[in-house]
Amino acid sequence: MAGAKRLAQLAKKWQRVEALGGKRLTVSAKEDEGCCTSVPAKGHCIMYTADGRRFEVPLVCLNTTVFGELLRMSQEEFGFASNGRITLPCDATVLEYMS
Repeated sequence: MAGAKRLAQLAKKWQRVEALGGKRLTVSAKEDEGCCTSVPAKGHCIMYTADGRRFEVPLVCLNTTVFGELLRMSQEEFGFASNGRITLPCDATVLEYMS
């Protein structure tokens, strides 16, 4: 799990990106029911947080510094073989804060 100070820095960067008119992250609509489609909306990809929450992330967000750092930390912590899932080393609260 990433340090709290580093995540706070990443969240502040994300807020600046959002202020410039960035896209939004969405939590899967039927997540609470345990039934969700495996196919993301067009222009999105699915990512999971360390606590198991599922998010649809716009592809344009993947090119940001914040997501680049989260993906790098994910690769270090979980590696490339994690049941086909991209798991970010933060909890859902961080991604909800960023959206």
